[in-house]
Amino acid sequence: MDIIIYGIINSVSLTLMALGFTLVYGVSRLPNFAHGALYVLTGYITWLLMNRLGLNYPLAILFSLCACAGIGAAMYYFILVRVRGMPISEIIASYAIGLAILEGLRWGGLKGGTFVLPPFIQGSTELFGISVDFHRLLVVGAGIILVAALWLFVNGTKIGLALKGMAQDERAALTLGIDSDRMAIVAMALGSMLAGVAALVLLPLGNIVVEAGYHVLIMAVAVCIVGGLGSWTGAILASFLIGFAQILTVSYLGTHFQVVVALLAIIITLIWRPSGLFGWQKELEERV
Repeated sequence: MDIIIYGIINSVSLTLMALGFTLVYGVSRLPNFAHGALYVLTGYITWLLMNRLGLNYPLAILFSLCACAGIGAAMYYFILVRVRGMPISEIIASYAIGLAILEGLRWGGLKGGTFVLPPFIQGSTELFGISVDFHRLLVVGAGIILVAALWLFVNGTKIGLALKGMAQDERAALTLGIDSDRMAIVAMALGSMLAGVAALVLLPLGNIVVEAGYHVLIMAVAVCIVGGLGSWTGAILASFLIGFAQILTVSYLGTHFQVVVALLAIIITLIWRPSGLFGWQKELEERV
């Protein structure tokens, strides 16, 4: 029972980590390798607003999410738009930005265990005889609400439908008057905000450290490759496959094998099915 409960919690956590990466790539075909850096940056900005400026928790969260969305939009507008359509350059540019952010935070003093966000709910309870923190249950609830809210946004708003159109067929969307670069900026802002939401939900379970940015990036890439780049359904399914595999590995082998599971999932997927479980590419085109 503990494997089932903590497997669900871990799987939802991976979904939260990967949603922003999936959204950006699905709309603009842009792999945002600064995703993990934005995750850590949001947590650090929230900590600064609370502990240096004295803002309360809700206001600090609001301002940090807005700042993260603005940084994501600025990244595309000033840098990534210049290399869009050049896959290798997109990866190098976005990863360089993320590396600069993370190592800049490390140079600025983000190290050790002194940077901690308080949990939203204190205490714990028992589910089927297994002790579970209230905050971990909140993680599951937040994941379900976020996925549902994104579905409603994409299918029920004008901007969401424009993003969906860009993701399905960019050329057809352009003929209908949808601005590709504007939608890419919106996608980057939303994707960055989703990275921030994941940080604010998950970071209270640990410390704000630079290494978390690299970890989140690896997990997001693993989930998206296994599920199929740009596929939300695939990302959610892949989160549960990898999430339960990690919990089983922790139970029988040890915690230090968690990242190994994600890397093995990437390798096996690229060998067995390069486009992922729900990938949009054609297998023949990929192999040629």
